[in-house]
Amino acid sequence: MKTQQNPGAKEQRKFGIRDSIAYAAGDLGCNMSFALKGTMSIFWTQFMGMDLWYALLLVIVQVWDAINDPLIGSIIDADKRQYKKNKFLAYIWLGSIGLIVGGACCFLPFPNAPTWAKFIIFIAGYVVWDAFYTIANVPYGSLLSLISNDVKDRASLSAWRSVGSIFGNMLPMVILPFIIYDKDNNLIGERVFIAALIMGVLGFICFQFMIKNTVVRVDTDVAVGEDAPKFNVFKAFGNFMKNRPAVGATIAAMGMFIGMQGATTAVTVIFQSYFKNVKISGIVQLFAMIPIVVFTPLARNAVAKYGKKELATFGSIVSIVAGLGLFIIIPDNTKLDLIIYIICQLFFSLGLGIYSTVSWAMMGDAIDYNEWKFGAREEGTVYSLHSFFRKLAQGIGPSLVLVIMIAFGYVGKNEGNQLWEVAVNMRYTVAATFLFSAILQFVGLGLVYNLDKKTLAKMNADLGRE
Repeated sequence: MKTQQNPGAKEQRKFGIRDSIAYAAGDLGCNMSFALKGTMSIFWTQFMGMDLWYALLLVIVQVWDAINDPLIGSIIDADKRQYKKNKFLAYIWLGSIGLIVGGACCFLPFPNAPTWAKFIIFIAGYVVWDAFYTIANVPYGSLLSLISNDVKDRASLSAWRSVGSIFGNMLPMVILPFIIYDKDNNLIGERVFIAALIMGVLGFICFQFMIKNTVVRVDTDVAVGEDAPKFNVFKAFGNFMKNRPAVGATIAAMGMFIGMQGATTAVTVIFQSYFKNVKISGIVQLFAMIPIVVFTPLARNAVAKYGKKELATFGSIVSIVAGLGLFIIIPDNTKLDLIIYIICQLFFSLGLGIYSTVSWAMMGDAIDYNEWKFGAREEGTVYSLHSFFRKLAQGIGPSLVLVIMIAFGYVGKNEGNQLWEVAVNMRYTVAATFLFSAILQFVGLGLVYNLDKKTLAKMNADLGRE
């Protein structure tokens, strides 16, 4: 199978800023739904009173993820029907419809319901949300490699996707703490449900903008008729595991999400009970995003000069140093400790930002690598398996961290009034989680991912893209 310019490309506009903004809007739409997942642990432990049960429930729903992501990815790859614009855009449209209410299903506010009912509410709500999120997100990620063949264009799309992700996280991260917490730093669960509905509508609008302004310029030669090879999901999975760039990028992404999602509950708790001001948590995290915003416009030229793997690996080393710095704790002076925390977060975010701006372009290259080595692109399957392992980190990471938190004395019903010793333990838990996250990113990017600048150039030449 070979990729080529879309036959209708001559009548289509050239790649430009419009494509980048449209692609960024797609991740903005995803994050309008996904960003609230960071509130899920606090909602289900403090408002719904589940504690350890919630950690167990998170693991259970990963079974659904194991079926959901590869299944939907294989369905998309096997779908050879002709669509008016593009099959990936058609699936994104369908997913965006469900996400209007999907996110809110995870925050149905019934704190007085019996435990068995809470089990059903959480599992059913998560399954509905996750199904529609996957239907939208898997083809969205696969789309990057089809918008343009050019390496710089893909770097631009990846960087702008990070911009979309940043702004998608900014709204819930900065505004929500002022809305969903009371003056005693306790969560108001009913407000989370309403916020999820509003964000679902905003996400739908973002997706529609992306769909309307996206041009697919890369076409694939697909065999049809009796001689067409049948899709084999087991073979595709085997190819994925032999695809070093895909595996390396996936390990790095798992590390990133363990840091972002795993530490979320502990971060909220330290602002509730250690710094004693949960409402500024979003502002502090927003400040930490400054390096990502600053680096994003530089990503295209930096990639051309140094290479994606080289930049991302350097970023992971910066994050490791920052993770070590987070272990510097001065509990007798929380104001000074807050300054240290913010500075270390700033450098951790710098390293993460360098990686995140090129991460999606690296996955686009991994899809090309699959074609280069195995003769099949399998965009949907490669990306869906990447998405599955990423989601695994999003579920297993918070579950394990929550178990550690409980072992260190965290009690959900105490809400924002944890014991001081517990608050200090949460501070160390956050530092350890971030450090582990950075080390895992370095392993994936520096030791496993093998598409350095020179190898990437050879691959693109062999595939006729340079």
